[in-house]
Formats: sequence, C-alpha cells, structure tokens
Amino acid sequence: MVNPSKRKREYLLVSDFDQALNCNDSGVVLSEMLGILDFRQRVAGLSDVHLVQQGGELVYLLLHDPEFRRVRKNHLIEVGKRVRRKANIELLLRLLQTVEDFNFSFHVLSATPEEVIQSALAGIVPNSHIHGTRFRYAPDTGEIQSVVRVPAGYGKVVVLEELRRTAGIAHNRLVYLGDSNWDVHVILHINRLEGLTITVSENQGFAEIAKRRVVSDDALNVLVPILEDILGYDSVRIRTLFESHGFALHDWGKACTDSLTIAASA
Repeated sequence: MVNPSKRKREYLLVSDFDQALNCNDSGVVLSEMLGILDFRQRVAGLSDVHLVQQGGELVYLLLHDPEFRRVRKNHLIEVGKRVRRKANIELLLRLLQTVEDFNFSFHVLSATPEEVIQSALAGIVPNSHIHGTRFRYAPDTGEIQSVVRVPAGYGKVVVLEELRRTAGIAHNRLVYLGDSNWDVHVILHINRLEGLTITVSENQGFAEIAKRRVVSDDALNVLVPILEDILGYDSVRIRTLFESHGFALHDWGKACTDSLTIAASA
C-alpha cells in the first residue's frame, strides 16, 4: 500500500512559446521566408484598432491577408525548423523529473500555430502536450480554411483550466512562464489562485505583474524561481545543483530580476 506521505506533489508547468522557449518571433520568421518585410507594422496596425485578441494577430493575417493566404501546413512546419530555440529545453525537462518528491507536467500553451511548435520541439515535448492555434485545411488545396482554436488572450485561461482539471492539479500548483502583454490574462488568473508566474520579458511594466522575472537566453533559467519559490532551495543549493550537471551560474544579479548567464563549467 502506498504511503500518502510519500506521494509526489504534482505541479503543472505551462510555458508560452515565442520568446519564452524560442528566441525568435515565429511570425517574423514566416514573413521573412515569404519575402514579406512589414510583418511588425501589420501586427501593430491590428493591435491599434483592437480588431483581434492580443497574440492572435498572426492567425488573423493567415486567414485574411492576401499575402499570407498562400501559407500551407508545410510552410508552418518549415518555420518550426528555422526558429532558434532557447538552449537546454530538453535538459530543463530532464532535471525537473529528477526533483525528489515533486512531479512537473510540462505543457506549451501559445497562440503560435501548433505545426510551428510541434516542429520546433520535435523529440523534446510530445504533441499531446502542445496547445497552439489549430487550423482546418481545405482537403483539395491545403489552404487554411478556418480556425479550430486560438489560445490567445483569455482563451489561454480557458485552455489552462482544461489542462488543470484533466490533470487533477490544485490551483496553487500552477506554474506559468510567459513573455509579453499577451499573457496578462493568464498571469493574473494564476496570481489570484496563488500559483507561480514567471516572465522572461525585459519590459519592466509587464514584469511587475508576474511574481518573478528571469532574464536569460537559456531555458534553464526557469529552474531558479521554481527551486527557490516551490522547493525552498537557497542560492548555495541552487549553484550546487547546476554545478552537479556541469553548469555554473555567472553574473547572477538578484534584485527584482534574476539576470543569469549559464555556461558549461570547466
């Protein structure tokens, strides 16, 4: 019989994709691939008139902009191959599974098209744990016909709650990693439920909404607030853990922001 005191504490760790796990903006990569040079201006125009949910601008362009209407599934898969992932995503997930008495179920939740995320994280995150924008395609032409789901704005909260209920995880055991104003709804939702919210954004205004901010180009950065705020590790124990896996923490500036450079130790 299993001793209840020995059961692992279950957590749901959910991350955005662009900027959180990917150093590029997927829409920019797609636009450059298509030879469209004013993607940011088009997105800004949509944001200015509040025509779509923040984060759903690329989806709108794919459905309605004549120059983006030529995009097919294979284009989105190619974008995933071209984006520059943050370093050590796979190692982050592996280390999280070694934490004694805790189990972190990792999911990606983003308005980025699912094909892009699945291609970028192939072999690292199973497709069943990737929740992005899902399209219907015309069977004869392969053209994007309609949208099944867009996890943008409050839509992220809806999908997050579906994941939480399915996993049977308590509200205060939610951890979310986001990067921009597009994540405000889900971050405020988790803050209210006493979960942990982390941002990688350098925007100070947005950083004040999330409970923690970590600035680094390495995915291992998210371990620091998790180890401190959930597992109760101090800085010595955190450094020891990183060093035991061949990494050293350099330039760890701890103010309101954890600013990290992670390098292989000699």
